[in-house]
Amino acid sequence: MAVRLPLGFRAGATRAGIKPSGKPDLALLVSGLPASWAYVATQNRAAAPSIHRGRALHAQGGPLRAVVVNAGNANCATGERGFGDDQRMAEAAALRLGLSVEEVLTASTGVIGVPLPVEKVEAGLPQIELTPYADAFAEAILTTDLVAKVAEAEVEGARVVGIAKGSGMIHPNMATMLAFLVTDAALPQEALREIWRGIVDRTFNQVTVDGDTSTNDLALVMANGAYGGVSLEAFAPALEGVARELARKIARDGEGATKLMTVRVVGAATEEEARRAARAVAGSALWKAALYGNDPNWGRILAALGNSGARFDPSRVQIRVQGIPLYGGGTLPFDRQAASRAMRAEEVEVWVDLGEGYGEGMAWGCDLTEGYVKINALYTT
Repeated sequence: MAVRLPLGFRAGATRAGIKPSGKPDLALLVSGLPASWAYVATQNRAAAPSIHRGRALHAQGGPLRAVVVNAGNANCATGERGFGDDQRMAEAAALRLGLSVEEVLTASTGVIGVPLPVEKVEAGLPQIELTPYADAFAEAILTTDLVAKVAEAEVEGARVVGIAKGSGMIHPNMATMLAFLVTDAALPQEALREIWRGIVDRTFNQVTVDGDTSTNDLALVMANGAYGGVSLEAFAPALEGVARELARKIARDGEGATKLMTVRVVGAATEEEARRAARAVAGSALWKAALYGNDPNWGRILAALGNSGARFDPSRVQIRVQGIPLYGGGTLPFDRQAASRAMRAEEVEVWVDLGEGYGEGMAWGCDLTEGYVKINALYTT
């Protein structure tokens, strides 16, 4: 079912010929009104030109009106040409929309180290038909994803719609994917930026598929005010809920994955330590492989917790998988075959109590399968 964008937003996409598959690969997301915005980008030191440009625009603090995204080419590690091509993409989008180039954000995703065929971008932009729906944009930004990822919420009459892509090269170090959240609520830019970093830390930064952080990741929220004012107290949880749903969809669509893993940690000394411990479990290759094999090997969970940096005494730790107690300060008797059967579900929950305090956190990941190896063994060949 088509997802309608909030008031004042339009989006569209086209086949520009960037992806070898011939699938849609060039997209626009546009606000009819100047929007306040907040932006968090990858910390990878090999960041793409689009990230450098986005950071500079964010620091300038001016309003945002549009995002142009290409898929199939990361435009990263392409030298000075890459910076020039990114600027040309922004200028072409600004010309297409009748905007100032400073009002246009760029984003790229795909293979690293290949020059962007910017002529195809320039030729493709006039072909994009803008509509009030998110679906074409969501489809065009995909790379190895199997499904498009869209989420929505309503708060005090205003709407929030989120669109994301991400399947591989996913690991906490910002957002590790592309995510675009838009709302017709009126929110001061300072307030929006104040809440966005924390939301990213609790959602997108808690997703891990393979331990690799991309060079092109970003998480953006735009608020154009077309609906009107809402209370920040009501809006922030709604925005976080949309981000959390997108984070879960990214983890479930991990390359080669057969199941979603949710890790919930309680009893940590601090919230940050709870999130760190949860990420360590979700990112453990050994536990992810055990998850694929439906093996309730709690020792791998305990080892990951021990490597996380979170404080705990193993004699007070409790571990449950699918609600089944596996460890409680020591080995617990449990039916291994029953636990294995319970792990065959499409979503498996790991619950941990560190016994240190009141900090809580969650992380999302997936199992590690032969499919992941096959996808990435042949990525450029």
